[in-house]
Amino acid sequence: MNKLKKILVFCISLMAVIGLAACSEEGSSDGELTIGISLPSATHGWMGALIDDAETQAKELKESEGINYVITNADDPNSQANDVDDLISQGVDAIVMLPIESAALSPVGQKVADEGIPLVIVDRELENDAATVVVKGDNEGIGVNAGEYFVEQLGGQGKIVEITGPPSSVTEQRGAGFQEAIEKEPGMEIVASQNGDFSTETSLEVMQNILQAQPEIDAVFTQDDGMALGVIQAINEAGRDDIQFVTGAGGAKEVFESIQNGGLVSATFLYPPSQVKEGVKIAADLASGKEAEEDLVIIEATQVTKDNVEDYYDPDSKF
Repeated sequence: MNKLKKILVFCISLMAVIGLAACSEEGSSDGELTIGISLPSATHGWMGALIDDAETQAKELKESEGINYVITNADDPNSQANDVDDLISQGVDAIVMLPIESAALSPVGQKVADEGIPLVIVDRELENDAATVVVKGDNEGIGVNAGEYFVEQLGGQGKIVEITGPPSSVTEQRGAGFQEAIEKEPGMEIVASQNGDFSTETSLEVMQNILQAQPEIDAVFTQDDGMALGVIQAINEAGRDDIQFVTGAGGAKEVFESIQNGGLVSATFLYPPSQVKEGVKIAADLASGKEAEEDLVIIEATQVTKDNVEDYYDPDSKF
């Protein structure tokens, strides 16, 4: 009887130890949340600043809430799709993605949704409804505001060059907004529209070719501040004095300085890279099981000219 009691006590003790170990293991896994962040590659400019902002916010969340993060950077859509596949296989609790191209990344976005992983899309939208939340600037508003600025500055008459971004929702919406604003004026004509790939270097080359082909240009609408800088370089190198002004989008320090100094860039429209911080914070909430307050967050496309540039210029800005 004593022997049976000893065996019984041993079994109960062993079960208790196993149970405690299991509870401890379950508790630690519950506390280990991880956000996956998939972004294009960049070291400078708007995207470089966005990457810095994403990591800064992710580090703050790790320190304050203990949420881990994994950041990947890709040079092309195929590489980015592979990055997102890897994040899915790692079992992350939420994903933040800025798609290099909207159409190309839509399928992997759907894969994230099908796996039940919350997906926060920043800047460029997908072509499906896979996103849990979209955080972006007012791209159509940038185009509309720029178009209205052109109509006002040119008095409804002018030959315009448009430098666009690569195929994406951003490019389409900014272009559509601009077209909507100027098509009401029959005297406004877009004489050339080329893809500058959101790159200063590419826009320089593209604008050099346009300047050779177009003997008369009144103004240039660019969809990005970095592209505006490339356009200005091409204009200055060509010695063209017929172009009255250039506009950008984003809010780059160098563009603000051009506006301050009365340079060729006379206006830009805000599209801050810091929007990604909001995306990372939302992803952290979703990973923690919270419901999204809204499925679309839009940052206003404020017009910045010589009249208000001092309100936005920060000499210490990385962008």
